[in-house]
Amino acid sequence: MTFQELNLIVPIQKALAEEGYTQPTPIQEQAIPIALQGKDVLGCAQTGTGKTAAFAIPILQLLHGTKAGKPNHHISSLILTPTRELALQIGESFDAYGKYTGIRNQVIFGGVGQHQQTQGLKRGTDVLIATPGRLLDLIDQGFIDLRNIEIFVLDEADRMLDMGFINDVKKLLRKLPAKKQTLFFSATMPKDIQELANTILHNPTKVAVTPVSSTVEIIAQSVYYVEKPDKKDLLRHILSDSSIASALVFTRTKHGANKVEKDLNAVGIRSEAIHGNKSQNARQAALSNFKSGKTRVLVATDIAARGIDVDQLSHVINFELPNVPETYVHRIGRTGRAGATGVAISFCDTEERAFLKDINKLIAKQIPIVDEHPFKVKIDGKAAAALAAVEAATHKPAPPSSARNKDRKSYWQKRRSGGGGNKGGNNANRPPRANS
Repeated sequence: MTFQELNLIVPIQKALAEEGYTQPTPIQEQAIPIALQGKDVLGCAQTGTGKTAAFAIPILQLLHGTKAGKPNHHISSLILTPTRELALQIGESFDAYGKYTGIRNQVIFGGVGQHQQTQGLKRGTDVLIATPGRLLDLIDQGFIDLRNIEIFVLDEADRMLDMGFINDVKKLLRKLPAKKQTLFFSATMPKDIQELANTILHNPTKVAVTPVSSTVEIIAQSVYYVEKPDKKDLLRHILSDSSIASALVFTRTKHGANKVEKDLNAVGIRSEAIHGNKSQNARQAALSNFKSGKTRVLVATDIAARGIDVDQLSHVINFELPNVPETYVHRIGRTGRAGATGVAISFCDTEERAFLKDINKLIAKQIPIVDEHPFKVKIDGKAAAALAAVEAATHKPAPPSSARNKDRKSYWQKRRSGGGGNKGGNNANRPPRANS
């Protein structure tokens, strides 16, 4: 199927052609025709599947039919997204796909002054792209009225849950009109997200592609066993390969990201870090430098796992494995996009073996291990014991209830016979209760 077969209006077809889009991705092919009919959509699709265009294109077409050429720009569509990076990228997509439609969009988010954003709102906008906190703030100040919303998009719903925004989302839902079209997208569908979807969608059509437990097959994945102190040297060793044009390196903490950035720059590898403690201007500058090729390595915390969209990103490197296995899928999904190949490399120290085991279980395959490298873990007796302890602590089975009951029965028999009973009332040797 081609975009021309989706019955899109000429202004959108022209813009898509200029962007080099010819064939829709599976999520676009499924979602766009349904959304164009004005129906609610429940989309289960991870980042990197073309999800933004799946809701942006139908919104632009539906609003073009009612708003093009009209001077009054009331907010007709609201896209709610969890992070500043995602909001900005969605805004860029609306700019690109809607350049010939006359539909105006405005992006608002926290972490920067509000003056420029409120001035844009005063000029009028058709599509508002927002993060929850700043949106609620500007509503309370009287800058935003959501009573005319015709199309509402909740993007990255599970990320909203992870970041603690669900209560803000529920507050915003109460400010929207009851009659509207809703497009709901989430990479995963945990119970809380499914319940939220059930409350706001009306007879939705479900579309699902690339479940979170799968990883893009064209991404070459590998894992290096390495001790924690040797990780920085292994990273330098890997990046000494000049064929690695760009690399996105993930750490678990902001401090860790800053440290990796400092270590790489110290050996002449141009790097910048991006995380929540950086100002919005610094984050945007770092991202811009990375996209343009000025910066070879971008070091990021998981705030960026779903918020960075870089064409032709060749490598993702997990300097530290995430403790949530789904996060691994989102991280490596930054590469291997739009049919391109990609490489995902992970470092795993002794303490992270349990995380790796959970990741392998989620993706239903074993990530290949690279044995030949200068910093290979030497499994001596101490290391082997540590690994065994991690495995035992992670997967220690509970004793069967029958064994517990047998222990209890033996204990009371001994008490009645006067053997080992601690008649003084000391229960130190008493076996655990069956439900303990």
